[in-house]
Amino acid sequence: MRAAVYYGPNKIEIDDVAEPQATPGTVKLKVGFNGICGTDLHEYYAGPIFVPTAPHPLTHQQLPLTIGHEFSGTITAVGDGVTGWAVGDRVAVEPIYKCDHCAPCLAGNYNVCQQIGFHGLMSDGGMAEYTVVPTSMLHKLPDNVSLELGALVEPMSVAYHAATLGDVRPGDTAMVFGAGPIGIGLWFALRGKGLDDVFVVEPSPTRRAAIEALGAATLDPAALDVPGFIAEHTAGDGADAVFDAAGVTPAVATALACVGSRKPMVSVAIYEKPLETPLLNLVMNESRIQGSLCYTGADFEAVIALMAKGAYDTTGWVTTIPIDDVIDEGFEALHAGTKMKVLVDPNGES
Repeated sequence: MRAAVYYGPNKIEIDDVAEPQATPGTVKLKVGFNGICGTDLHEYYAGPIFVPTAPHPLTHQQLPLTIGHEFSGTITAVGDGVTGWAVGDRVAVEPIYKCDHCAPCLAGNYNVCQQIGFHGLMSDGGMAEYTVVPTSMLHKLPDNVSLELGALVEPMSVAYHAATLGDVRPGDTAMVFGAGPIGIGLWFALRGKGLDDVFVVEPSPTRRAAIEALGAATLDPAALDVPGFIAEHTAGDGADAVFDAAGVTPAVATALACVGSRKPMVSVAIYEKPLETPLLNLVMNESRIQGSLCYTGADFEAVIALMAKGAYDTTGWVTTIPIDDVIDEGFEALHAGTKMKVLVDPNGES
């Protein structure tokens, strides 16, 4: 079968590899779609970062391996001992490998497992015609949720988890910094949680236009005093939660200037450079910075339920490509900013 195999920086090849077979406790999936993630871009241009160069303690796999951790598929075979799943079931995959015995795992917070692994980063993943995953990773898709949306459940769950950590409720004012895929996911999640008063701060006209077309209210930090606007909008109280999905110092500084007293800035970005973060506003307001990593199964189920209600729209920001175009129309286009979100169709069925 064909698969996108990662060999190291600037080297992903579409190879013919052996088709995997279901083993006890696992299912074999015919992959529907696999999204290219920002983490994949980091691996391609600057890795290996998370891809192991020695056997991973949970997966026992290492470089080179098939990438892809944002994917959906249809079960084509079940391994021995598998119950509750059948050939033909359509699923989204929660790609976390966890140890089940460290303190975070025992507390139910396996998204910060001390040995965490990801299918498609620490093992052969979903950017291939077929892949095999343990049943613990499976989430069934309702009939009215497409495989395209199913491949977006993983990144949208990253955003939903962050939105939940913001402890927001209907009637609150929230702000999202950055209108990339996670920023868009945050907007969908906050709307799904009943918030009407959500502002997306984004300097790129292209990204502002994309999220405005979905119905979002945007602010251009190059043309507006954003903290002043929010202070006036909230009668001086500040935002009830701000979310950084941009990962750059100007966004963080502005976010901290907008957040209200004892309210959080939730960080769900990857920071490539050290931040010079002004902390005076945190001290004076007793506000806080809250980190957010990945998701749990509850986030997956919440996103799938919202998708079934029609709460997510891919118009204008999601592009589908065949696996043969994964470099030029996938990685290079995303890196250049000419595309926002790319789903790879490894079986040519879109």
